Amino acid sequence: MSDNSDPKVQKSDEEWREQLTPEQFHVLRKHGTERAGSSPLNEEKREGTFICAACDNSLFETAAKFESGTGWPSFYEPIDQDAVTEHKDRSFFMTRTEIRCANCDGHLGHVFKDGPQPTGLRYCMNGVAMHFTPSEHD
Repeated sequence: MSDNSDPKVQKSDEEWREQLTPEQFHVLRKHGTERAGSSPLNEEKREGTFICAACDNSLFETAAKFESGTGWPSFYEPIDQDAVTEHKDRSFFMTRTEIRCANCDGHLGHVFKDGPQPTGLRYCMNGVAMHFTPSEHD
């Protein structure tokens, strides 16, 4: 889990390009979006944790994952309140709430108010921005 007392991960674009794949760099550092239905994480149902592909910050647990029908991994809540941050996104002639990793400021996706209970939220995340770590007993 993230600890806000730790300084954020900060790297130059060159350092990020060395660490990330071109698609990860486009999504995480340039606020891009992967093609719908392209992530193997859409099908991930094992118990475990979804972590930031840039800094390994824990973001979401499988227990909060649901099938939204959008083509992107969707969750109704982050692993904890400090795992992600929200930012206004006014791109594409609309206002949305962008979700970023609280540890490295990497773009993960957006949150919408059309998700299931108990939160009513849909964190629509780019799979390429995350890795999955199965629980040890899985």
